[in-house]
Amino acid sequence: MTAYPYETELQVRFRDLDPLGHVNNAVYASYCEQARIDFFQDALGIDSGEVNTVLAHSEIDYRTSIDDLGDVTVGVAVVDVGNTSFEMEYELVFEGDVAATASSVQVVVDPETNQPAPVPDDARAEFAKFER
Repeated sequence: MTAYPYETELQVRFRDLDPLGHVNNAVYASYCEQARIDFFQDALGIDSGEVNTVLAHSEIDYRTSIDDLGDVTVGVAVVDVGNTSFEMEYELVFEGDVAATASSVQVVVDPETNQPAPVPDDARAEFAKFER
């Protein structure tokens, strides 16, 4: 695994496997989402309701299949923080092999107006600890 400032372990569930016996491509996005939630809660100490974000962009590059039950290690890093958005990168590793790399852009939104809002200063300071 490439060095990532935060890692979390996720368990492959039986329902994640498709009829071909490997994790369906759409599930990889769910793994990234769960890693992002874990990152906010565990690394930053921020509950999901404290900073309201929406996913503006995501992409996944698939390298090899995840074809068994077990644990996936997801590395997480913040790679860019803008005025109202931030970009994160992920690396999904299964049985020592990089199964996928991914990235996402989240936009902070004001819950009352549903419009973009500045990244809070305290979140910005915490993100700096996990930049890559």
